Amino acid sequence: MAKENIVVGLDVGTTKVAVTVGQAVEGLIKIIGFSKTPNAGMRRGAVVDIEDTVSAISLALEDAERMAGTNITSAFVSLGGSNITSTTSKGVVAVSRADGEITRSDIQRVIEAAKTVALPPNKEIIHCIPKSFAVDAQKGILDPTGMSGIRLEAETIVIGAATSAVSGLTKCLHQAGVNIDGLVFNGLASSRALLNKRQKEMGVLLVDLGGGTTSIAVFDEGELSHAAVIPVGSMHVTNDIAIGLRTSLESAEKIKINYGSAIPSTISEQEKINMSTIDPQDNQRIQRRYLAEIIHARSMEILNLIREELKKIGKDGLLPAGVVLTGGGSKMEDLVELAKEELRLPVEIGLPVVEIDGLIDKMTDGVYSTSVGLILYGLENPTQAVRISSDKIVDKARSFLKQFLP
Repeated sequence: MAKENIVVGLDVGTTKVAVTVGQAVEGLIKIIGFSKTPNAGMRRGAVVDIEDTVSAISLALEDAERMAGTNITSAFVSLGGSNITSTTSKGVVAVSRADGEITRSDIQRVIEAAKTVALPPNKEIIHCIPKSFAVDAQKGILDPTGMSGIRLEAETIVIGAATSAVSGLTKCLHQAGVNIDGLVFNGLASSRALLNKRQKEMGVLLVDLGGGTTSIAVFDEGELSHAAVIPVGSMHVTNDIAIGLRTSLESAEKIKINYGSAIPSTISEQEKINMSTIDPQDNQRIQRRYLAEIIHARSMEILNLIREELKKIGKDGLLPAGVVLTGGGSKMEDLVELAKEELRLPVEIGLPVVEIDGLIDKMTDGVYSTSVGLILYGLENPTQAVRISSDKIVDKARSFLKQFLP
């Protein structure tokens, strides 16, 4: 196996660690290994117990290595949690060439200039993504390479993260024996796997419902225009159920998965749930509609917070390509219908938009969307990785991805 053509996506979340191993083969991306393990060492995307987090990462890597038949020494790693912030910034530089022709070097310099945005002292920049460029008086340019001018401007979106969160995650990864090929905002990574070029051009919202947080990413005119993390996730629904039904967290999670619904009106008042089927020591018989009311209340909170983010940027109800849901929390019954009603937009569950071979048919669970997206991000940004070959195989894979991704 040509190890230099292997890319690994490692998604370290609040409730789980997911690993996907991909390989570029004849211009296609082939999934050769994947795994997920529970993670009890994080809260809202930040490490609170190094030992538990290292253990979860190590176990997930071991399982993925056995399936893929290769050692994993480095990976592209997701970064999320309530410590993520985003802001806009502008950079301005003079075109360097005497004849005024704009080169890739000029573009890189203007993006670097945009990074001078003032972030709080406890934050560091993870991404600086250009939204559009301006050459002299001409604005709205997507790629100014080869154009002529004197002054080059860039409008960018800057995504930052708490320095403490980055250092905590980095320490855990190094203790688990993993080098970091790149840190990627999880909403950006998931978008690589789940959104196509047309959706991004029309305007679309990606919602990643994780355990402790919900990440959102808004794309418009082909580029990321807004990113945010809401400090509420599917784990809060489980906590509500445990309190409301006076049961354990383990039983609450099972009952949520097996009997949960986000819309109480779809359930008969006579329908009962025998809790002994979940926990033999629990003799309760509860109304399934009551369970749905608990889930509905927390789901409405999440959707209202998402809508508030859309209002901030003037996109409430104004994204023609609608909403794409992913993450473990997206599997909740009737959540799509509730989201359609509350967000006043088309809503669908995200599925991979890029043709991927191998074990992808076994990875229908939304918990792998970020780790798959990290692989695609790695193929698009090979200069960030130390294990990706620049040979023709990888070049073919990158060319193939461009059919789907802007």
